[in-house]
Amino acid sequence: MTPYQSGIIAEPSSDACFVTLNVKRSRMTEFKQSLAMIPDLVSQIQAQFPKAELHAAIGFSKLIWSELDNKQPQELDLFPALKGPEIEITPTDVDLVLHIRAMRHDASFQLTQSLFALFGDSVELVEEVQCFLYKDSRDLTGFVDGTENPQGEQRKAVALVGDEDADYRHGSYFNLMRFSHNLTKWQKEDLKTQEDTYGRTKEDNEEYPSADKSPNAHTKRTSLKDEDGKSIEILRQSMPYGNLNDQGLMFASYGKSASHFNLMLKSMILGDEQGHTDHLMRYTTAKTAQAFFMPPTTWFHKFQS
Repeated sequence: MTPYQSGIIAEPSSDACFVTLNVKRSRMTEFKQSLAMIPDLVSQIQAQFPKAELHAAIGFSKLIWSELDNKQPQELDLFPALKGPEIEITPTDVDLVLHIRAMRHDASFQLTQSLFALFGDSVELVEEVQCFLYKDSRDLTGFVDGTENPQGEQRKAVALVGDEDADYRHGSYFNLMRFSHNLTKWQKEDLKTQEDTYGRTKEDNEEYPSADKSPNAHTKRTSLKDEDGKSIEILRQSMPYGNLNDQGLMFASYGKSASHFNLMLKSMILGDEQGHTDHLMRYTTAKTAQAFFMPPTTWFHKFQS
């Protein structure tokens, strides 16, 4: 068993399920008892599907953290409310999240069902969203998603808390947003408008040269540097979802610092000093917006007593 929850940095999956829950405060004792069993349960279900690359990450929000632990992760906070010219972000914070993913739907289904059953009557279901791999890792807009993700060992360096918060080393800050796309509006745009909106070509996924990018391009608004000139990075684990009534993206990001995601979000929604915002936001609506911390696997052991 790794010191970090495997769902954080594992390579992209073909199937995923995001489940958000609230804890019944009258059943807190039962809920805490169930937390102690999570690592072993995950391992047991993984053993049933040895070739499915089944992974899980379970996280908790600021709303409930103080009821679980006296010491809080240094940067854990509620999701920020933001209102820009293209889109408004209204926080929909809940107590906890399950991020389950695999290369087989039956594997992710089994683990999701087992974890929910473990909690029993101590939780209330808020939302369950099933996601899928679309073509060659594309968003439903037709563009490849997560192109700039860190690779190899760099995934750990970007996603996992280090010695800067030693009590929560190997944990990760997690942000989850459900974006419901207006695909009818998007599909009416010509190819050049779509590509300019992303700052990237659609078919062959080539990023525009910096000089050719609009300041409102998605890749421009999310490409940020810190005061030392180093890239500000997050690890995206987003996947599309959809049915006949609603289609969109479950945006999911992990980071060693909560500030990295928050800076990118503000750059997209509020824009820069000249008012340049992310024009991709013209074609989508943020239905949910939540912030969590995914603790290291050893954190769950404290509930065994």
